[in-house]
Amino acid sequence: MNSRQNAPSKPIEDYGLIGNMISAALVSRGGSIDWLCLPRFDSDACFAALLGGPENGRWLIAPRSERCRISRRYLPGTPVLETRFETDTGAVTLTDFMPLTDDEEKVDVVRIVKGEKGSVDMAMELVLRFDYGRTVPWVQRRDYGLSAVAGPDTVELHTHIGLGGRDMKTLGAFTVKKGQSVPFTLSYHRSHKTPHFVPDRNESLDRTVTWWREWSKRCSFDYDDENWRDAVVRSLITLKLLTYAPTGGIVAAPTTSLPEAIGGSRNWDYRYAWIRDSALTLYALLNGGYRSEAEAWRQWLLRAVAGHPRQLQIMYGVAGERRLTETEIDWLPGYEESKPVRIGNAAAGQMQLDVFGELMEVLHAAREAELSPLEEAWRLQKSILAHLETVWQKPDRGIWEVRGPARAFTHSRMMCWVAFDRAIKSAEHFGLEGPTDHWRECRKAIHADICENGFDKKRNTFVQYYGGEALDASLLLIPQSGFLPPDDPRVVGTIEAIEHELLQNGLVLRYSTENVDDGIGGREGAFLACSFWLADAYVLIGRLDDAAELFENLLALRNDLGLLAEEYDTVSKRLLGNFPQAFSHIGLVNTAYNLVDAHGPARQRSESVAPTAEETAKHGESK
Repeated sequence: MNSRQNAPSKPIEDYGLIGNMISAALVSRGGSIDWLCLPRFDSDACFAALLGGPENGRWLIAPRSERCRISRRYLPGTPVLETRFETDTGAVTLTDFMPLTDDEEKVDVVRIVKGEKGSVDMAMELVLRFDYGRTVPWVQRRDYGLSAVAGPDTVELHTHIGLGGRDMKTLGAFTVKKGQSVPFTLSYHRSHKTPHFVPDRNESLDRTVTWWREWSKRCSFDYDDENWRDAVVRSLITLKLLTYAPTGGIVAAPTTSLPEAIGGSRNWDYRYAWIRDSALTLYALLNGGYRSEAEAWRQWLLRAVAGHPRQLQIMYGVAGERRLTETEIDWLPGYEESKPVRIGNAAAGQMQLDVFGELMEVLHAAREAELSPLEEAWRLQKSILAHLETVWQKPDRGIWEVRGPARAFTHSRMMCWVAFDRAIKSAEHFGLEGPTDHWRECRKAIHADICENGFDKKRNTFVQYYGGEALDASLLLIPQSGFLPPDDPRVVGTIEAIEHELLQNGLVLRYSTENVDDGIGGREGAFLACSFWLADAYVLIGRLDDAAELFENLLALRNDLGLLAEEYDTVSKRLLGNFPQAFSHIGLVNTAYNLVDAHGPARQRSESVAPTAEETAKHGESK
């Protein structure tokens, strides 16, 4: 078997994503499923080799030959992954997918090996470890394969090949000739419930492919650059895969603790839904023509944030859970020895004032897009503003969830301005009742406060926080939010300052970790969403060639399957952080639409399409 398949940590870009909108799995180029949480995105992992080694759980299917050429692709318009193995004796295709299901506690992973030419000797290795690679289940042989039980969880392997085992591994060897097909199904159910019926694998594949292709056809992106269209469609499929179908919540990523710097401690659990992503997510879905998904996302948001505004969190579980207790797993060594491995996220308890603005923005955008009106949403918004009026001047942890000192972050204050601004516009545009004169006074006071305290007149740039000198990539959102018009000298100066100080080998850092005490320490890669923001800023100030060039450079960072992680290391030239990252793909979709609109697309914008960055900016106050 190829020795590369036994390496403890494969490059992040080596992985593909399969899923069923309940959970998702990462499949390596070499045919190993190294990450899978069952039954949900945020459940315990039963395959955790991604953060350790094979002994922490994986499912490998690959040729036995040391000499093997590998290529792979997604079936067009789907998340069905095909990996082709060519050896000296023949070739096979391994097809991996997760069938759609109506039962969130019954999840299958299907793998089909098909002979393409000649004859190929194959090997299978199954190492099941519940509780993030720690618990060895009780395994029993069955006439259909095997069952593995540990506490509340049961996983069954359905296969016709002979199975053996050693060192707590299940092993299988088989030969596939041209025209032959060997299917496998890994089936999950709660241990106290009856196993569910496993359908014919080929029929299940046909249904899965048909469903996804019909879904993909709905994409409204109309542009003559095929590479751009493929990138947008793949990003929208990825966002759909990261959606928890029963509730409409969208996780930031299907993984935890993939490091932002190899060997560092910036390793976080992203298997939750962030309010911060909400407005940009809504725009991406509406731009793509996916109104039902946008509506489901808004409904999830309203359910999750229901309650007193002072208890508003910055993130929630996929069903709206609030308690996301952060703990460290000491039995996993971490990806390339990057410790600690964390589950849960303590940032859920931070005060981050910008989320009030993001929430108000998404609800206003939903009205503008003519999603179904919800009277309770407006009542919630008025309650939020009454609370925000009392807290907007307090220091917070900011958009980047720093664990250092709380500060008066400029972006946070700007999003407080957005909260009042969008409420005023909703009241004006849709005849909603509210104290708009008072809100205008609040908006005016916040605007003046930011311009006075968040702007460095000597350098002609806004700064990360009041009294500081450091820059922050979130300042690129000033013109997009409408806080200032794009041609304002302070906006242009801020963009130029960020280019000078935060641009590293063509990509944008969130901020300088050397000059900012974020309470964590160590370096990180370039945050990809920030580079998409820079491209959007270029569009707004008329630097369209620069915007298109940056966008093309960002597209080139995707792996061969079109997937992006959270960050990119411009020195080692590799993806970093949790993978695939929704925020990166949201940025890709929205920037693509902004660029196409700026260049005068052939398509006609429909009323269902969300406003572009330029249209949003036109609504802002001009000072």
